[in-house]
Amino acid sequence: MKGESAASDEELTSDILSHYSSASETASVLEEGTGSEQVDEQTAQEETEDKLKQCIDNLMDRSSKTRLAALESLQQAFSSRVLYDFLTGQRLTVCDCLERSLKKGGGAEQAAAATVFTLLCIQLGGGDEAEEGFKSLRPILTSILNDNSANIAARQSCAMTLGMCCYVSTAEGGEDLVKILALLESVFTSSYPNREGTLPSPKPGMPGLHTAALQAWSLLVTLCPASKLTELLELHLPKLQACLQSSDVNYRIAVGETIALLVELGRDIDEEFEVEDSEGLCECLKSLATDGNKHRAKNDRRKQRSIFREVLHYIENEDFTEERIRFGMESVYIDGWMRKRIYDAFKEILESGVRHHLQYNQLLRDIFGLGPPLILDAATIKGNKISRVEKHLFNSAAFKARTKLRNKVRDKRADVM
Repeated sequence: MKGESAASDEELTSDILSHYSSASETASVLEEGTGSEQVDEQTAQEETEDKLKQCIDNLMDRSSKTRLAALESLQQAFSSRVLYDFLTGQRLTVCDCLERSLKKGGGAEQAAAATVFTLLCIQLGGGDEAEEGFKSLRPILTSILNDNSANIAARQSCAMTLGMCCYVSTAEGGEDLVKILALLESVFTSSYPNREGTLPSPKPGMPGLHTAALQAWSLLVTLCPASKLTELLELHLPKLQACLQSSDVNYRIAVGETIALLVELGRDIDEEFEVEDSEGLCECLKSLATDGNKHRAKNDRRKQRSIFREVLHYIENEDFTEERIRFGMESVYIDGWMRKRIYDAFKEILESGVRHHLQYNQLLRDIFGLGPPLILDAATIKGNKISRVEKHLFNSAAFKARTKLRNKVRDKRADVM
């Protein structure tokens, strides 16, 4: 019976995604369809919601295998499509089920439940509903993260969830942000050098946890006011430079990107900002950018060299290689380390669904300065000839406007912090 339940959940996932895939192909194009077409679309929507409800019911099943399969199905559905209207009515039930999985499930179930909760907060748009859910689940997420005996994958997932959910569902600034920052710091600072300047030998699985905590922390740092940023820069930049010698390639890369982000934020608040021992930092970055150590995997060496070349160019010349993300008829330009950290955080959780959410999810559109979702008729789409330069100027202007607004908010938050 357990095998049948798991198989049925996989079928549910496939059906849900296929229904939403076919519906989304025409979601942004308003066409004058026949009455029968509208009925067919409504029927498909109802069938899909019935299947989602079945997945939610399966979260309460006695079988851990069935619950895990249901969580994986919901993870795929939530990351692939915008389901705000449906989830508004199911929010409390889903939160209760996820809390139960976090408290009583095994490591894999806890990790999946934390991920689904992150996706739920993104689906709800970071409003009051998401904030209420985060407040109710934050204690158990914190408990798992702090539990040295807990499953490493579950702890990593909880670190990511605490960072992302604080980012989207907590009012910017204030006590919650300070507490989550401190909590995440307590995890990754255990990788810092000791008084003799020696890096500790990491236990199995710990570099992955340190990476997750550092990336979640650096996402939240983008919300901090100037006064808090100054404090964080003085405290963490020197220690992070030492962590560039970590034996784990993914942690080294996360450290390098965090250093670039902190320097960018430092330059934002003070044009005269300089890195302490910048010569030593640049020498270390050059070494990592040209690392030919044969003991490292070829793909690891290539990835490390690419990232650290970018970090080095930014530290030395304030150069950043712009990246263009296309979706539908629109584009988002990743033109700085702060914007990269935010985009990478959403891409990690939404995976291949990130472009769909950029197109239709109002939360992501607000964060990236895109405005309301586009609603275009077929003739407009065919005749649209917006040039690349015009799109770039529009996106850059929108993001700069948001950055200015955020800087104003930072100043207002200074007293709170």
